Formats: sequence, C-alpha cells, structure tokens
Amino acid sequence: MIDAFCSKGRFYKGNLHCHSTRSDGQMTPERVCNFYYKAGYDFICLSDHFNEQYGFPITDTSLYRNEEFTTIIGAEIHAGQTEAGDVWHILAVGLPLDFGQTPVNESGPSLAQRALDAGAFVALPHPEWYGITIRDGESMPEGIHAVEMFNAVCDAMGREGGGYLLDQMMTSGRNAGAIAVDDAHYYRGDAGLGWTMVKATERTPEALLAGLKAGHFYASTGPEIYHVESNGTNLFVECSPVDFIGLVGKGAANERIEGSGITSAMLPLERFQGGWARLILRNADGKKAWGHPWSV
Repeated sequence: MIDAFCSKGRFYKGNLHCHSTRSDGQMTPERVCNFYYKAGYDFICLSDHFNEQYGFPITDTSLYRNEEFTTIIGAEIHAGQTEAGDVWHILAVGLPLDFGQTPVNESGPSLAQRALDAGAFVALPHPEWYGITIRDGESMPEGIHAVEMFNAVCDAMGREGGGYLLDQMMTSGRNAGAIAVDDAHYYRGDAGLGWTMVKATERTPEALLAGLKAGHFYASTGPEIYHVESNGTNLFVECSPVDFIGLVGKGAANERIEGSGITSAMLPLERFQGGWARLILRNADGKKAWGHPWSV
C-alpha cells in the first residue's frame, strides 16, 4: 500500500464486482457501464457469473469505453466446494475473453490458479457471506491478490466483511490486499456504495490491471486517503476528514487516533515489528477506508 503513494500516476475510482443480464443482474451490460460512468467512476469490471447455468459468459464491455471511462474484462468464476460445502466464488479481473470453461471436476484452487496463469487479478469475494474459513483461504494458490473487505449487496444481509479472513491470511504468511465492491445486481440500493481506488499511470485497462497486480490500491466506502508514508518507526497518514485513523496487525496489535475531523496522523509501528499492519479509517457517518496490508 505504501508503495502506491510513491509510484507515478494518479488514483482512479472503480468497481471490480457487478452483474448484468448476461447472468443474474437486472440491467444490460450497456446500462451497467452507463450507470457507473454517470456516477463518476473511472472504470468497472463487469463480473458476470461464469458457470454453465448462464452459458459461461465473459462479458465484453469494450464497446462501452470512452475517453473518461474504461472497463476491464472479467468474471466471477465458480468451481468445487468450500469447507462448508458451497461452490467457490472467485473474482477474476482481467480475464481473456477465451478463458476456458470450468470442467465438472475442477476444484476452486485449481480454477483460481488457471485465472492467475491467464493474467488475472484474483480476489476472494464476500467471504463472510458464505463462511470462507482460514483453511479455505490457505487452500488457494500463492499469488491470490485480495479479499473483499466490503460487499454492498451482502451488507443488506449483515455479512458484508472480510477483515477476519484477510487478517488470518496475513498472519499465516499469505499476503493479500483489501478491496471494496458493490457486487450490484439490482442497481437499487446496492450500487455506488463500495469502490477500489487504483493508482495507475493512465486510465486504460492495461495500466489499471498492472496497478491492481502491483498492490497499488486501497478500498473505500467514503474516506479518501491522500498520502501514506513510513520511516520505519512511524506511519504518516493524510486523508479526508475522519473520526478514526488506526492500524491493526497480528493478534491484538493496534494503534489509533480518534477525534473529530482528523485529516492526518502519525502512528507508531513498534507494536507491528516483525509482523504486518493494515490501515483503517472511519468518518463521522461510519463510512470506512482500508489500506493494503504490508509487512513491517
């Protein structure tokens, strides 16, 4: 995460997870893209369900790009069973349009590896919603890029988070980032609520995908993070006005500053040495932002 604020380029706002009428969404791909373009987003990944029920769609949204808005091709792919016995949901951003259909006997980890090999940014979506365990997380191949920290459609069910899984993965040595998404299906109360800010040199699918895979992003439902810098002893943060700026790490390791309208903080890193830390911000409305965890 810290590297993102030192790298070249600017932050672009995007939604990495949503659905259209190509699977179980209620708007056509064109309308989905137009919805996010009019909402001021820089890009989306339309991630229709890639399974036999819908004919294994990978929705081509390239026709809906313009000078101010672009799209990354991707899908929500499915295979095998989790520890709880549910089919795996795996978010793959940056898939080729000819990505191979899922064989009947393919496992979730095997499918995730295929997506990684195809060049995708791979994330674990809505882990709290269907009870992904740390054993599930550890079964995934090395190189999984992120966990959804917020999923808007699952927020209505009270199971929107993923911090519990990301923290356990980090503690077990499985580094991953934090993204926030809509997972919109209805576009009424489930859209425009969670997004990922990606640092890239330009607003193109290729540059945005490179930024994602480099870890140059943070997740938000409201607060903006302007700058993050570490001198090895302290972490300096600049942001939009918030009431809470904190760090969490292995076990109970934490540091925080609370107040009203805070726009900067200096947080000591002593408690996180030899482990990891991730940044959390919360504003007066309860909206949050999450930084990409890093080793301290």
